[in-house]
Amino acid sequence: MTHAFHALTVERAAEAYVRSRGKARFLSIAQAIRAIRTLMPACKATDRELEELLAQACITHGVAIAFDAGTAGGSQTRLHS
Repeated sequence: MTHAFHALTVERAAEAYVRSRGKARFLSIAQAIRAIRTLMPACKATDRELEELLAQACITHGVAIAFDAGTAGGSQTRLHS
C-alpha cells in the first residue's frame, strides 16, 4: 500500500477553512488568519495576502465575510455577503 501526501499550501488551507465554515452566518477574517497561522506557523504570507485568499474562497463558495482583521487605516468591521 502506498500513501500519497499532498503538500499543504496556504491556498489549500484557506480553501479548506472556508469550506469548513460554510454553514456559519459569516466567516471572520481575523479568526481565519489566526487558524491558518496556527496550522502553518512558518507561513510567510502577510495578513493582507491571507485576507485576499480567504475573501476569494468565500466568494467562490458563497460565504459571507467579516473583514474584521485590524488594519492601520481603521479597525471597523466590514460585512460583505
